[in-house]
Amino acid sequence: MNSQEMSIASLVLHASWVVQLVMLILVAASVACWATILRKVGMLKAIKNKNESFESDFWSGSSLNELYQNAMHNVKACGPMERIFASGMREYQKLRERHITNPDTLLDGTRRAMRASFQREMDEIESGLSLLGTIGSVSPYVGLFGTVWGVMHAFTGFASMEQITLATVAPGIAEALVATAMGLFAAIPAVTAYNRFSSGIDRIASQQETFIEEFSNILQRNLGAQPLHAAH
Repeated sequence: MNSQEMSIASLVLHASWVVQLVMLILVAASVACWATILRKVGMLKAIKNKNESFESDFWSGSSLNELYQNAMHNVKACGPMERIFASGMREYQKLRERHITNPDTLLDGTRRAMRASFQREMDEIESGLSLLGTIGSVSPYVGLFGTVWGVMHAFTGFASMEQITLATVAPGIAEALVATAMGLFAAIPAVTAYNRFSSGIDRIASQQETFIEEFSNILQRNLGAQPLHAAH
C-alpha cells in the first residue's frame, strides 16, 4: 500500500463518527449503483437480442398461430415483444371462442391486451432506474453534508489550540473533503448510467409500440375492418 492510500485510509479512520457514517452510506450507495448497472447492462442486452430475434421470425412469413404456439411453449425464454404478441393473440383467440365476430371489437380487445402487457414489460425494464436517479441526485448532497460536518468538527478542535498552522488545519479539512469526493464517486457513474439506460429503454419502448401498431394493422387487414382510432 503506497503513502497516498495510507493517508486516505488514515483520514477515514480518524474522521468523526458522523463523517464515517456518511462515508459508509456513500460506499453502500456506490456498491448498489454498480450492482444495478451490471444487472441492467445484461438485461437490456438480452432484451435487445430477444426482440430482434422475434421480429426476424415475425416478418419471416411464419403464421401467427405458429408464432403464438412457439411463444406459449417457451414462455420463460420469450422477450418482451414476444410476450406482448402472445398477450394480444391470447385475447384475440378468447374473443373468437366467444363467437365475437365484430372486427372493431376484436381489434380493440387485442390492442388493449397488448397495451396492458406493454406497460407490465416496461415497468420491469425500467426497474432500478429510480435507484440510479436517486443515487445520482442525492449522493453529492450527502457528501457535502459530511464535508460541512467535518469542517465544523475541525474548527471546533481548532478553538482549543494556541497556535494554528497549515499542518494542524490540513488533516481536519482533508478528512472532511473526502466525503465530498466519495459523494461524487457514487453520483457520477449513477447519473451517466441513468442517462444511458433511459435512452436505451426509450428505444425499446418505441420499437415495441411500433410492433403493436404493425401487428394491429395486420389483424385489421385480415379482418377487413375499418381503420382504428388511436389506441386508448
